Order: sequence, then structure tokens, then C-alpha cells
Amino acid sequence: MNVEDYFARTGYKGPLEKLDLETLTAILQHHIRAVPFENLSIHSGGTIGLDLDQVYEKIVRKRRGGWCMENNQLLSWVLKTLGYHTTMLGAYVYVPQQNDYGTSMNHLILKVVIDGATYIVDGGFGSAYQMWQPMELVSGKDQPQTPGIFRFTEENGTWYFVKIRRKQHVPNSDLANSDLLDKGECRNIYLFSLEPRTMEDFRYQCSYLQTSPDSLFTRKSICTLQTTDGFRALIGWTFSETKYNYQENMDLVEMKELKDDQVEEMLKEKFGITLESKLVPINLQGPYSI
Repeated sequence: MNVEDYFARTGYKGPLEKLDLETLTAILQHHIRAVPFENLSIHSGGTIGLDLDQVYEKIVRKRRGGWCMENNQLLSWVLKTLGYHTTMLGAYVYVPQQNDYGTSMNHLILKVVIDGATYIVDGGFGSAYQMWQPMELVSGKDQPQTPGIFRFTEENGTWYFVKIRRKQHVPNSDLANSDLLDKGECRNIYLFSLEPRTMEDFRYQCSYLQTSPDSLFTRKSICTLQTTDGFRALIGWTFSETKYNYQENMDLVEMKELKDDQVEEMLKEKFGITLESKLVPINLQGPYSI
């Protein structure tokens, strides 16, 4: 494994000498625009492993994407290799249907310290809740980014991550009431503590999330990729492209339903993904929105 091949994969050609926020931001943005957030191995006869060499082989050499445990593990390796002070953390994702946070630590994020300032880096959430810039770990401070306004709040050592989002305009009236659309203005995303974690802390959830019939990731085939002005998503047979702030306080969400024989073609064209085995799309009811 080498970071040169990783940067060839993400297209980053900028300087690496300074371990500053500007470089960290550029690395994150190139990652989320080149490496999809996806769980397609589950729905094409494969499994998702957590060993770093497996993750590297999949994302860098096979030009696939991955979920948080893959994307952020790879980012952690890259940042540590460069010399960034990087720590893995574990988060509990908010479940809108339950109006509460999940009880299992199933999301991997990163803490990066630069010149005494602490930042949260997450290159593996996807869709509209994907941060585009590292976020300073400061409680109660609005941090506007292109996707919307993000904010951390802290209570007794627990940090809460939320997003204030814009309204959505969906030209396709047939899909305007899709359960994939989040109608809320403020959305809880996840909570976390600053307790350091290792990949061993995520192995049970990695297995559970790709095998349990109750798991979001067995109930939906998901692939999302950030663009320069929004993001793309393919959930089951539903393809969407979101353009942020196309009008004042309004995001444009264009959606369409695909036929079976169009799904893998769309994956290749819009996400740069070619699977080794046949994909079986699925989109059962579950807590996932764009």
C-alpha cells in the first residue's frame, strides 16, 4: 500500500508538505468526490471486510467505494501516514423513525488535531449529511458549508452533530412524496464521545449490519457520491441528483426510477463503479434519506 496510489485514485495533486487545515480539507474533498459511500457488496454476493489491506484493495485498486468503516479507516491511514495527529472515534447514528439515537456504536469518524485545534473528519456518511470540510470541535457554533449549516453541541462529554438544511424542490411530482426525501429543516445526524477507538470496536457491527434483516444496509442497496455542487444517489432503483442552493434556500432534487437493466449502467456512468458480480437492487422501508 502507498499513499501515491491513493492520491491517484482520488485525483489529489496538491502539496502535502504542510499538515494544515487547507491540505486536510483538500484531501477530504477529493476523497468524497471520488470514492462513493456504498454497500453494494452486500447486494452482489460479497461481504465487507475491515482489514486495512482489504479496504485498500477494494477502494484504491478496484476503484470501488465503501461505508464509514472502510472510507474513514482508509482516510485515517492516509492522514497518519502523512503525519496528521489522527484518532478514531465511534458514533451512534440518529434513527428518525424512532426519534432517538441508535443503541449500537456503528459509525466510525476521525478526530484530527492541528496546531492545538481539534477537528472532526468524516468521509463516510454520504448523501445530504456528508460534511465537505473538517469541522472544528466547538460546541454551539454554526459552521456553514455548501451542503448546509452543520453544528456540534456538547452535553456532559457527549457531542451531538446536526445539520440545518434547505427546502427541496423536486420537479418529478410522482416522486415528490418519496420516503427517501427528508422534509425536516433540522436533522440530528449522530452523537459521539472523544473516547479513542480501534477497528476491533466495530467488528461486531460490521457483521451485524450486513447480515441482519433489520439492518438498513440489508434493506437498501445504496450508492452516493458528492459532486462539485451537490451529490448523486442510487437507492435501489431510484436515481437522484441534488444541486445545492440552486435558488435561495432551495436545493434542486431531480429523481427518476430506473429499470433493472439500467441500474448497473448508471453505476458505471455516474459513480465509476463496475461490480464483479450481479447486483440485486433493493429498497425496502428503512431510515435513510437524501
